[in-house]
Amino acid sequence: MKIFKDKHILQKEISKTKGISFVPTMGGLHKGHISLIKQSKKSKFKTLVSIFVNPKQFNKKSDYRSYPRSTKKDLKKLKNLKIDYLYIPTFKDIYGFKPKEKVFIDKFSKKLCGRFRRGHFEGVLNVVNRFLEIIKPRYIYLGKKDYQQLYLIKKHIEKRKIKSKIIECKTIRENNGVALSTRNLNLNDNQMKIASKIYYYLYNLKKRIKKNYNLFNPNRVKKDLRDLGACKIDYLENYNIENFKKINRQNKKFNIFIAYYIKNTRLIDNI
Repeated sequence: MKIFKDKHILQKEISKTKGISFVPTMGGLHKGHISLIKQSKKSKFKTLVSIFVNPKQFNKKSDYRSYPRSTKKDLKKLKNLKIDYLYIPTFKDIYGFKPKEKVFIDKFSKKLCGRFRRGHFEGVLNVVNRFLEIIKPRYIYLGKKDYQQLYLIKKHIEKRKIKSKIIECKTIRENNGVALSTRNLNLNDNQMKIASKIYYYLYNLKKRIKKNYNLFNPNRVKKDLRDLGACKIDYLENYNIENFKKINRQNKKFNIFIAYYIKNTRLIDNI
């Protein structure tokens, strides 16, 4: 595993390869990240993982400061996975140049998380656009847990005719059903049990809604989730996962999208 902190040295190295499979992360690596990396390693190209906690996608400085970081543990995991390259850039290395492509922000960025985290997706797309320009990967591996983020990155790549191809990977969950997330490190055992109860409640709700959409009563569901231990719910909505249009009748191709808090930890999922 070769480690790079300077984009110019990295570019010189990867220019010798036939192509790159890219897995962007903010560190705090868990089984979800490891699944993405293993998928990447199956490709015919060399695997490059990045670790960069992007300050521009946090709308609160306190959230950025409290974001879990575990660089030593991450390095050990990546060495065991035998990845080819690790890129750990500085802020200046990422933001010290003007990218050729202007970021395309689809109107769906104003929905769901975009309503509650002002500037979040602009920050995500900004940094992804810069990584794509620096690395020019053949493939970029992204998880479906952050479905809205995945959709918006896909729209940017399509609109700007960027040659990198997105490989969508399934959400990896804990044994208790909770979607794996670096933020889970902020939860104690009791809070993880609450998150598990919320997941199974929504999982069973979706099965019932598929048979009878009229069973979906957002206000009743939110009350039930608060009773289970959710301190605050930013949103709870159903969307068609093919076109991201809101559903209001029987539809098999939908997910329940949620963002909620357990104490100060914000969790998102789509089920």
